[in-house]
Amino acid sequence: MSSIAVELVPAPATVARRETLRALLRSKTFLVGALVVCWWVFCAIFGATIAPRDPLAQSANVLAVPSVHHLFGTDQLGRDVFSRVLAGARSILTIAPAATALAIAAGTAVGLLTGYRRGAVDDIVSRLIEAMLSLPLVVVAIVVAVALGHSTLTLMVIVGVLFTPLIARTVRAAVLAERELDYVAAAQLRGEHAPYIMFAEILPNVMGPIIVEATVRVGYAIFAIAGLTFLGFGVQEPSPDWALQISDNYSLLAAGSYWWTVLFPALAIASLVVAINLVADGISQVLER
Repeated sequence: MSSIAVELVPAPATVARRETLRALLRSKTFLVGALVVCWWVFCAIFGATIAPRDPLAQSANVLAVPSVHHLFGTDQLGRDVFSRVLAGARSILTIAPAATALAIAAGTAVGLLTGYRRGAVDDIVSRLIEAMLSLPLVVVAIVVAVALGHSTLTLMVIVGVLFTPLIARTVRAAVLAERELDYVAAAQLRGEHAPYIMFAEILPNVMGPIIVEATVRVGYAIFAIAGLTFLGFGVQEPSPDWALQISDNYSLLAAGSYWWTVLFPALAIASLVVAINLVADGISQVLER
């Protein structure tokens, strides 16, 4: 009996994913951003462990300048700023991605519905989205935070809900272009139900814009959460959260030259947001090829 050798050929989708991954790994923009993001993710997981001192421990050595003993100096309670920066990544890298995931899930569902259905559904939902986008988001967030109270879950839900209309608008625009293509008409002729066409046929073809939008929104979510925390409506003591460190110590800038208590947490936020934007730019460049 002769044996027949069968050559396994990867599916086109698998080949496309591999090519996309190779292109990303060749993108210097993506790699630089990804390395910085990975560093802060590592700090979010192990920051309290690798920190040279307890980030919550107070001491009599208050407002010590940066030195060999305290690389980033100490704050007004004698806490080591370097240790607090390492440990402070956890709260913001827990809340921001979760809030973004909530916004992506809700915004994608709304965008698929309005872009595919059109008609009265699209008109009503689009007017609601425009009304929400016309409101000052920071003021709305503060009002809701005051009404619901301070908690991590509340902060996550507020940011997620506020970002939902922005994502829905982006997804809707992508779906409007896809719904006129032949594969959608073929699915309709087969008698497929609308939910199947939206989620099984159209959604995989609009994942590129959704991925880019999700990456960008994480950066915006970090700024939004940091802003609310700075104003006192976000993460509360005794967390070493970066924005909370800035809020606790920014008054020292006017009282004296204690710049290190604010500079290093601010640089941490800036470096993370810039890195996320680099990742988003790298993904966008690869997907547009």
